Amino acid sequence: MKNEIKEAEHKIIQRLLDEMYYFNIGNHYEAFKFMGAKASIESNQVGYRFTVWAPNAKQVYVEGSFNDWQEVALNKIADTGGWSIFIPNVKEWALYKFVIEDQHGVKKEKQDPFAFAGEVAPKNASVIQNMPTFEWTDKQWLTKRKQTNVFAEPINIYELHMSSWRKHADGTSYSFADLERELIPYVLKMGYTHIEFMPLMDHPLEASWGYQISGYFSIAGRFGHDFGPLMSFVNACHHAGIGVLVDWVPGHFIVNDDALANFDGTPTYEFQDPNRAVNNRWGTKNFDLGRKQVQSFLISSAIFWLESFHFDGIRVDAVSNMLYLDYDIGPWTPNKYGNNVNLEGVEFLRKLNNEIFLRDPSYLMIAEESTAWDGVTKPTSLGGLGFNFKWNMGWMNDTLKFFGIDPIGRKHNYKLVNFTFMYMHDENFILPFSHDEVVHGKDSLLGKMPNPNRYEQFANLRVLEGYHLLYPGKKLSFMGNEIGQFLEWRFYDQLEWDSLNRPYNSEFQHYIATLNQLYKDKSALHELDTDKKGIDIVEADDEIETTLSFIRKGKKTGDVAVCAFNFTPVERQKYRIGVPFSGSYKVIFNSEMKEFGGNWETQTLIFETVDVPHKYQPYSIEITLPSLAAIVLEPDKVQVTKKHK
Repeated sequence: MKNEIKEAEHKIIQRLLDEMYYFNIGNHYEAFKFMGAKASIESNQVGYRFTVWAPNAKQVYVEGSFNDWQEVALNKIADTGGWSIFIPNVKEWALYKFVIEDQHGVKKEKQDPFAFAGEVAPKNASVIQNMPTFEWTDKQWLTKRKQTNVFAEPINIYELHMSSWRKHADGTSYSFADLERELIPYVLKMGYTHIEFMPLMDHPLEASWGYQISGYFSIAGRFGHDFGPLMSFVNACHHAGIGVLVDWVPGHFIVNDDALANFDGTPTYEFQDPNRAVNNRWGTKNFDLGRKQVQSFLISSAIFWLESFHFDGIRVDAVSNMLYLDYDIGPWTPNKYGNNVNLEGVEFLRKLNNEIFLRDPSYLMIAEESTAWDGVTKPTSLGGLGFNFKWNMGWMNDTLKFFGIDPIGRKHNYKLVNFTFMYMHDENFILPFSHDEVVHGKDSLLGKMPNPNRYEQFANLRVLEGYHLLYPGKKLSFMGNEIGQFLEWRFYDQLEWDSLNRPYNSEFQHYIATLNQLYKDKSALHELDTDKKGIDIVEADDEIETTLSFIRKGKKTGDVAVCAFNFTPVERQKYRIGVPFSGSYKVIFNSEMKEFGGNWETQTLIFETVDVPHKYQPYSIEITLPSLAAIVLEPDKVQVTKKHK
């Protein structure tokens, strides 16, 4: 028996040595399977093995509710920087902390970096949780996802902050089970294709919205510790035909003493150089992305969320902070070449995307990147960062600035809308109207619109959203945008659902649902989003009357959508639009119809072409272009005599 126990102990030690080897060289992408508190049977006893990486600690201890918070010393895993111990008779949901003693004998209590759950702040103990046995039934969705060309599909993301979408009558936030019952039908009704959660990972400060993370493998305690309800939610979304994404923050982390900062008494997860470690802009710490163990930690985190919860992709926050050494305010240290490129950050992002797409090329890897860095969505084999989509922050900023100008002055700022055509295919873009645009005194989307009266304010908002959905690129909208919320988003309160009882709000919600459905149904509006052949710009020089028009095209010859916009409150009669085919064109969408809150009761549906070339198109039609409107026409009866240009 003694020999058997010794042999079993030897196997455990050898396994830990092997695991730590791959962790230390930066190639352990499932470190969550051995790090932290893991259920184990050793020496015929049931309990948990506690394992942590603290390379410069003098000694590491674990304490918990299972032993009246008495410190128990962990054993070194040779010279790997790892520490580990098995403790029998520990139960799931017990509380625990690591105690790190540094080389000066100073002890600090720390949360487990690999914990699957944590107490709700201000409490800070880690919570033992096993991965639940969940019966996934979304194989059909996953199979279809892998067979789909994502660039040719409609992607229209509903960005969600979980605890402020809706609240119960007593003020408590919705659980994942509540969202499964109510959010999924709502998203289906509104015509969105994906839900994107703002970070679900553990974060003690609610006001950080999840972007200052303390637990990279745990759901924030305020959302509920148990993984099962989130798995059920994602599974139900997939059955309903909805994809699910999650925000993730690998660039920086919270400075709290009980979390990752100076974990073993020295800079461990952050850079050694204070200029690189300290993030002054956000009051956080920057990950040392060149450290191999940090790479194992972070890539393991990404894979944990994607594979354990069947998420369809992740949106990587603050990529610019990982690309530039001088992105932060304050002093910075140049790289070995003397410039501002974060060489370690660039290589980490390439390594991350290579590993993710090696596992499943159908994932969405989305970069929130706000600069003109070249090749964010170019494959790593061609020198790019390897993401498949990037937020188009330039388009978003210029568009919102343009629409915030009084319509009388827009003709003097027309370059804000026509300049974006110069770079619309430089990357694979998502057009974001995100949470960042409706906080910190920026106003809601409705609040940004010029406000001579409520009708014109909503008319402007309808044109803005029409332009958003019809312009080339995938889409993202923050919750509340679709109901014309007036107040800025408040993380501590629910959306203004009662505003749907006011004039124009419910009509606007109906407008968004109709527009979303048009975007999904009309292949010309999404099929060639990332291809220059997918758009012909017809009118992009009309600053005087401040109109714009373009033709969106699908893969099949004849599959076109003629889109026209009037950015002023002046109706344009006999407005000429160049079109590619002779025959007739039918209006399929007009933002000024009364059902959407506009003034038009009836609409002339069919327009015949004339043999008058216009703006490089061989034929043209004349229409009445409503004031402050977006309008879409499609071929009705035409002679398709030539292929798309």
